[in-house]
Amino acid sequence: MKTNVLLSIIICLATLLSGCNSGSVMTRATGFAYEIIVVMDRTDWNREVGEAVKAEVQAPVPGLPQDEPSFKITAVAPHEFNGLLTYVRNILIVRIDESMYTKVSVNVEANRWANGQVVMTVTSPDSEMLIEWLKRNPNHIVDYFTKVELDRTAQQLQSTYSSVVMDNVKEMFGISLKVPADITSSKKAENFFWASNNANTGRMDIVVYSFPYTDVDTFTEDYLVAKRDSVMKENLPGAFPDSYMETEKRFELSYTPISVRGHYVGELRGLWRMVGDMMGGPFVSHTRLDEVNNQVIVVEGFIYAPETNKRNFIRRLEGSLYTLRLPGDAQ
Repeated sequence: MKTNVLLSIIICLATLLSGCNSGSVMTRATGFAYEIIVVMDRTDWNREVGEAVKAEVQAPVPGLPQDEPSFKITAVAPHEFNGLLTYVRNILIVRIDESMYTKVSVNVEANRWANGQVVMTVTSPDSEMLIEWLKRNPNHIVDYFTKVELDRTAQQLQSTYSSVVMDNVKEMFGISLKVPADITSSKKAENFFWASNNANTGRMDIVVYSFPYTDVDTFTEDYLVAKRDSVMKENLPGAFPDSYMETEKRFELSYTPISVRGHYVGELRGLWRMVGDMMGGPFVSHTRLDEVNNQVIVVEGFIYAPETNKRNFIRRLEGSLYTLRLPGDAQ
């Protein structure tokens, strides 16, 4: 009985979606963040080339204390890829055919079957050439889909965000920053602002701080880590006497210059720990130069979630960092 009811629901939903798609309104993409459908011939998927594609899409998220895959994969054969599957938000199609292709090519299409969807198609004449291409272009595919998800988060935050954070950072630093709406607990100090959702599971924190700009050496890993440690020690004491937050240096840090809407940004990610306590977790920060006020602005998200996976929490905060607007930025 339950099976018949479920089947009826699926048929009705499929009919509804099909009807919407045939009209002027395109179906909204379905699926969860950081999940992807890989469409690939079963024989290829079960061979070395399939393992190479899987390793690419499931590359570990950088800066986490334990390895977590960047994406959850659902693999389907081309003849299985139809109906509701075509509405999923992230789709990777891999085609290997020597009669049709002479080199490895990558094509990306937005809104192919659903609104808000991204479809990447990778073609190759043979397995060996595709494997070699993946070796020469590590993280090319996974980085693209990750950036798409971060952009989606930033877009969603344009309409629903924490007014507590927005109002305070605008007053204190003259900037705009949109973070998840449940981040409402806050604390202010001189040139420093902290806010948190204070959740029992998956705690997310945001900090913003500024300091005068002196020279280009500011935008280096060593300088920003030292500045971070001094700011956190002063403003984020732990629960025990003489406990405070610092950057965990026993594990590799990552500092990468990136461009966000044409602006230079220093991206720092790694782990933090509480000296004198057992707390710790991942963080990611964006550092920008406020040219109008000749100061450096740092926005950082860090999480504390020892009991669960951390990928979606830290990625959600990372997406928030992309909403940062400084004085003079186009809104």
